[in-house]
Amino acid sequence: MDRIAITGGIRLEGVIPISGAKNSAIKLMVASLLTDETLTLTNMPRLADTRFLARLLQRLGVIVEEREGPAGAETVLTTPEILSTIAPYELVRQMRASFNVLGPLVARTGQAKVSLPGGCAIGARPVDLHLMALESLGARIDLHEGYVYAQAPRGLKGAEITFPSVSVGATEHALLTAVLARGETVIMNAAREPEIVDLAECLTKMGAKIEGAGTPTVRIVGVARLGGTEHAVTPDRIETGTYALAAAMAGGEVRLTRTRSDFVEALLQKMEEAGVEVERLNDGLTVRRDGERLSAVEIETDPYPGFATDLQAQFMALMTLADGESVIRETIFENRFMHAPELTRLGAEIAVSGGEARVRGVERLEGAPVMATDLRASVSLVIAALAARGETVVDRVYHLDRGFERLEEKLSACGARVRRIRDGGPSEEG
Repeated sequence: MDRIAITGGIRLEGVIPISGAKNSAIKLMVASLLTDETLTLTNMPRLADTRFLARLLQRLGVIVEEREGPAGAETVLTTPEILSTIAPYELVRQMRASFNVLGPLVARTGQAKVSLPGGCAIGARPVDLHLMALESLGARIDLHEGYVYAQAPRGLKGAEITFPSVSVGATEHALLTAVLARGETVIMNAAREPEIVDLAECLTKMGAKIEGAGTPTVRIVGVARLGGTEHAVTPDRIETGTYALAAAMAGGEVRLTRTRSDFVEALLQKMEEAGVEVERLNDGLTVRRDGERLSAVEIETDPYPGFATDLQAQFMALMTLADGESVIRETIFENRFMHAPELTRLGAEIAVSGGEARVRGVERLEGAPVMATDLRASVSLVIAALAARGETVVDRVYHLDRGFERLEEKLSACGARVRRIRDGGPSEEG
């Protein structure tokens, strides 16, 4: 099992290009099930999660080609026919988002059998809202031996879907399903994330009729068929926020390119409140910190455009060195403070009670062996290690490989001392 070693105390200076959004790319790949024509996705991240999903899609009949285009990595997906409507547990369990093949399979073929994704390190994350949306659209749902059996032999029909709570995954799933349903579908209390807008824009290019994406009410008028298109994946706002926090943690000046600062405005405001200098640019942003101690601030995670839960762990790492006590409230997922005990191994002072963490800033962190527990927790340890004295070794970095493309390379280009220790082999400099 690979590890990453970081020697801290080095200021970061340079440029980091931001990759396409993981959370958008995987839903866009699923959209290939809705047409027999070719869907070409540009600005594609190359990640463990996209590889997992490609494997599942190939099982279902999708022809997947990865190639280098004029502007970087591309993935070309063509599904001339659905060869299987079964998504087995051994593939779905590797990534929860793969459950979203259920709706498109039913929309195109009238039936599907998809494994429930199982538990998650950061909470239960049930799929009940996904199933509610499909049932509203006319699918008959049966649960048996860990699988969802969905049928709509006469096709799906538009409906009004009101989510009792905001769910990004369920909103995306409803969109992917309703585009081929007869009549109009209205999604109420829809998620507003940029990834929702990106998916809607791609589906619209394919011939879907969608209005209101990015607002709480989305309207879809179903069409008989969709076609192929080419679409550039939106910039990854979580990667953007993560590297912005890394620059603030280590100090120095880093410019983030190929992204949008408005995607992380809630984070940037809190960084500025803490004393970090942020310059918003047309193609990204620049983060500067001259070494002065940061101020403690209070945050609470919320659905977009609020403070992203996927940046909470990284922000906690920053607050470990702030002057005073920071309060961090997690409202999206239960059990999402698993990084706190690992940060304390570096010398942080963190007290967790339910959905609240209090972080009392310390003068310095000390390098130590730590272990990643999930994707965002793992990168919070990397961020903390950039400022810790001595060497920190992060174990179980396969979590990182799920969502961060070329992390060691991007940090090393700005001067960080980061190397990957291959399991059973020599270490590699990033």
